[in-house]
Amino acid sequence: MAIRSEVEQWDVVIVGAGIAGLAAAIALRKDGRSILVLEKSSMNKEVGALISLQPNASKIVDGWNMQPFLAEKKPMVDEAFRLLNVEGKLQVEMKLNTSQFGADRMLYHRQDLHDALRQAATSENMPGSPAVIRTSSGATGCDCESGTVYLSNGSSVQGSIIVGADGIRSAIRDEVIKGTTSEGSKAIPTGLSAYRILVEIDKLPKLDVPEDVFDLKRSATTMIVGHDKRVIMGPGRGGEMFGLVCLVPDPNPNGEGTSWNNPAPLGEVLEAFKAFPTWVREIMSQAPDVALWQLRDIDPLTTWTKGRAILIGDAAHAMLPTQGQGASQSIEDAEALQAFLSGIDSKSSSEEVHAQLQAIVSARYERASLIQAYSRLQAKPAASKDNKTVQLNPQEFMEYNCNYSGAKDWAKRQREAEEMAYKQTAARA
Repeated sequence: MAIRSEVEQWDVVIVGAGIAGLAAAIALRKDGRSILVLEKSSMNKEVGALISLQPNASKIVDGWNMQPFLAEKKPMVDEAFRLLNVEGKLQVEMKLNTSQFGADRMLYHRQDLHDALRQAATSENMPGSPAVIRTSSGATGCDCESGTVYLSNGSSVQGSIIVGADGIRSAIRDEVIKGTTSEGSKAIPTGLSAYRILVEIDKLPKLDVPEDVFDLKRSATTMIVGHDKRVIMGPGRGGEMFGLVCLVPDPNPNGEGTSWNNPAPLGEVLEAFKAFPTWVREIMSQAPDVALWQLRDIDPLTTWTKGRAILIGDAAHAMLPTQGQGASQSIEDAEALQAFLSGIDSKSSSEEVHAQLQAIVSARYERASLIQAYSRLQAKPAASKDNKTVQLNPQEFMEYNCNYSGAKDWAKRQREAEEMAYKQTAARA
């Protein structure tokens, strides 16, 4: 008879090695703290696309001393947000003078950012003990109270803390929300899909567009809206690449196309955006391949924590890319773990662990849920019926999103606002 081996014991088990999971691994590094990151894929090929970190997240990443890992990735400072109508006329230009927020808005190739986070999480040269990443290790569920994570190969691991960073189709979320009013919450189609295109700038033809309207190498994000569609685009990887995310009404609302890797015909994209400026379609036409991604999000959950488990990133608050805050909110989540779990170790009781996890949720829930709601709001038609006037003010969201200095500071500001409201109510009474 085979003897059953004991379940592996870890201080922290992180499920998912995407941006949220790797950021959490970096944030939770501490001398003597063992961290295991479980990833269902083989991580042989990370998805290629451009991604931004807003000042609220860049400030946190800067605090992790990530420069040695990011410098060689050729990140770019995003200097402006430019909004054009479907005729290609500039409607709004917002200079991103982010000194007021303490950091820049940074543009990365997604693969480069992911690789830098992975290197930092496992490096011997970062503070604390390196994390261990175990690939081809998909989680099928967990016991939140005991901290046990069950794997698809039949094995299991146990942690004092479980971090569910396993994305919009999270298996850990199913267990955390079981028995709550959120039970059964799944990723829901939003009515939008996005074509993703990435091209090499030096392979693009000279575009027939004035430089004051559009310049391929301008370090800026440009959005064009009209006819219930929009294109969000900009350079990356030091100006070597140019990326476009092209939002359209979902052509297959009942489909399962949530993967970033669903191929789509180039002609389909060009037809969808035939009313957009010719120079935009010239960029699209040079795409070596196109992927169609069905955009889904989730309704706000009742809670993100149960027992020893907590959800972060898309598992907790998946949101549309219309504000570019998805990755940034994952970074914020990781910083909150760092701030509130600094005193937690393997000797901490279940009650002590859960109290700190609940404090994280209290500090993060309202903010992330509101940014979720903002992202949905911005997905609504942003142009007038004639498509000549853009009815979208990105400045409305910038200060709330970026004026952030960590979870504990935000919690303090929340308390102060509540106390002020109470005093005002008492004075009126």
